[in-house]
Amino acid sequence: MENYNTEIKNDQNITYARGCCVMKNTDRSHLAVNQQGCCKLSSFNWLTDINNPDKDQDLNIIEVRFKNGRKDFFVHTNEMSFKEGEIVAVEASPGHDIGIVSLTGDVVRLQMKRKKVDPETKELKRIFRHARTIDIEKWNDAISREDSTMHKTRVIALDIGLEMKINDVEYQGDKTKAIFYYTASERVDFRELIRKLAESFRIRIEMRQIGVRQEAAKLGGIGSCGRELCCSSWMSGFQSVSTNAARVQQLSLNPQKLAGQCGKLKCCLNYEVDDYIDTLKKFPNDRIRLKTKKGDAIHQKNDVFRKVMWYAYTEDSNSMMAIPIDKVRDIIALNRNGKRPADLEGFAQQHEVKSNIDISGNDDFVSFI
Repeated sequence: MENYNTEIKNDQNITYARGCCVMKNTDRSHLAVNQQGCCKLSSFNWLTDINNPDKDQDLNIIEVRFKNGRKDFFVHTNEMSFKEGEIVAVEASPGHDIGIVSLTGDVVRLQMKRKKVDPETKELKRIFRHARTIDIEKWNDAISREDSTMHKTRVIALDIGLEMKINDVEYQGDKTKAIFYYTASERVDFRELIRKLAESFRIRIEMRQIGVRQEAAKLGGIGSCGRELCCSSWMSGFQSVSTNAARVQQLSLNPQKLAGQCGKLKCCLNYEVDDYIDTLKKFPNDRIRLKTKKGDAIHQKNDVFRKVMWYAYTEDSNSMMAIPIDKVRDIIALNRNGKRPADLEGFAQQHEVKSNIDISGNDDFVSFI
């Protein structure tokens, strides 16, 4: 095992197209030759330094990571031991595949519980061995074929006239099988495509359809925030996003601004919506008009985290005033008692005037403190 790791460490230029690479200045005293922090969906084993008092309950299951964050759990014999970052040969259907160990130890039990995987009811595949040098060479050769295979497959699908898009190709570690990921708006009959692919590449073919959000996660890119897409960098699952999340956060319901590169609503709309909902519970009802001697005022918008509500007189909607929510409650209480303050200007923190209104909806504001 030490000889194998030494061979891998000596070649500092090896990079694995699985989101993990051999870094320079790797600590040679550690068997985990791959740096786990540089890959998508890398896991942090926070139980590494905690000893299990019940040694009889040691789990002989580890988590192994493959391309694009695909992970699975595998069982091994008690005679074998693994550490994060080691390359292993695992059981596949058919043959064997090559993956990188992502989690070991007691934290695997918690990970299985989170993913609802019960080893008592689900039959887990086995780990055959630590990957040998010949396994690594064959694996690297398989990886080097993926891009050319994907481009050639796109040409074949175009010649056949199929309305589908080939997004990615993942070769099995033993080069006997490849998974072709594709997106399509309608049902596709790809029987002829599979026949042509089998003739061209001499491998077993598996077609796997994915959604547009999974496509964006595989292809990657830069979001409107200037950072790498969340789905391609750290997100492990997708949650449904509704336009109500945008309404709660006072965002303009403009599809071009709310949609991500996948064409769906941005996942980040869900990040702060719970905080907005909790904060808005402290706000008074925005449907209540504020009645003053100068005139009635209606609600325009909220500044949630400054806890300010903007109001404008019904006869002068271009002039808005920012009033703290506690003072809004005081005015509502006065109105319920049949009293009206002289005006809202005495309660306002900020006065904002729309100085120019164009047909595009881009309003220029002049603010006065």
